[in-house]
Amino acid sequence: MTDRPPYSLAQLTLYFLKLGSIGFGGPVALVGYMYRDLVEKSGWITDADYKEGLTLAQLMPGPLAAQLAMYMGYVHYRIVGATVAGIAFVLPSFFMVLAIGWAYVRYGGLPWMQAAFYGVGAAVIGIIAISACKLTIKNIGKDKLLWAIYLATAAFTVWMESESVVLFLGAGVLVWLARAPPKCGLGKSAAPMLMALGPQATSTCAIATGADWTLLAQLGAFFAKAGAFVFGSGLAIVPFLYGGVVHDHQWLNERQFVDAVAVAMITPGPVVITVGFIGYLIAGLSGAVVAALGTFLPCYLFTIVPAPYFKKYGKRPALLAFVAGVTAAAIGAITGAVIVLAERSIVDVLTALMTLVTIALLWKLKKTPEPVLVAIAALIGLVAFPGLHP
Repeated sequence: MTDRPPYSLAQLTLYFLKLGSIGFGGPVALVGYMYRDLVEKSGWITDADYKEGLTLAQLMPGPLAAQLAMYMGYVHYRIVGATVAGIAFVLPSFFMVLAIGWAYVRYGGLPWMQAAFYGVGAAVIGIIAISACKLTIKNIGKDKLLWAIYLATAAFTVWMESESVVLFLGAGVLVWLARAPPKCGLGKSAAPMLMALGPQATSTCAIATGADWTLLAQLGAFFAKAGAFVFGSGLAIVPFLYGGVVHDHQWLNERQFVDAVAVAMITPGPVVITVGFIGYLIAGLSGAVVAALGTFLPCYLFTIVPAPYFKKYGKRPALLAFVAGVTAAAIGAITGAVIVLAERSIVDVLTALMTLVTIALLWKLKKTPEPVLVAIAALIGLVAFPGLHP
């Protein structure tokens, strides 16, 4: 960390407001955007700090992109920076899903959404694929051990259609033992981290099992549990939400839940913001606020509590090796998620063509704006879908 950051807190806030407003593609793409913008282009964040943030975001439960944004804010401006970055990143998409929720409730659903998502989904796969490719080239390189970890976690993600924190931890330990084995036990560097995680996990569990005498209390408890105990990218929370919202509590029906996921995918910012839409459908504005706070507050705490230990011990060889292993596993899981999502979004020749064109444009024309591609894809979907899928 430098004494004088090369950017102001206001500049960082404006960046995350912009990313939250036009950052399409879900967690995989958003993670790639942050690397491109904050590390490669502006140089505000070092490669080492970015890797530390990505590792922490993968190890802790909660939405990947939001946690990484908070850590990027923490790097130079500590708790204030993490707080401001997190709010700036989440707020634009939250207001968007509120507006869509209002229209959805007033006008009996969104019949155009399926057609728009038909096109948007295909373009998003192309955006995600490019982001995953860049992360792989930059962080894996020609390292055989990291490639083995990368391929193993990618294959696991494709096979299980989910991510496992056990694999991330195992990958970190493997590289640690291979490249910087401990001389006597865990040493002092591991103890502070374990102490930081223990109490936090306990306090979050207490929140998740709190009072549920009113609908808002039920919402707060359920979404706090979702934010506190679901590992992986924002997409990993979808199966958890489905089980609780549709089956257990029966707050929404199947169609409403599918629409909620679609809303998250066609709006910029974190995919997890779908909780705001769900909360609005269940209990209006207050439900949306409670659902969003319940989901994002645990991940905020899981970022700022361990962060000082990552900063303090982050340069030690043992932790650097651990970070390299976890980063390789995280990028492998991200790549696997691209394949899983592609199987659901590329459903015919047109969607396959749209994905390939998106990849080609982003690869050849480096400055192609992603929101423009998403908007064009949505228009194509609105025009083509009714004829292809009457």
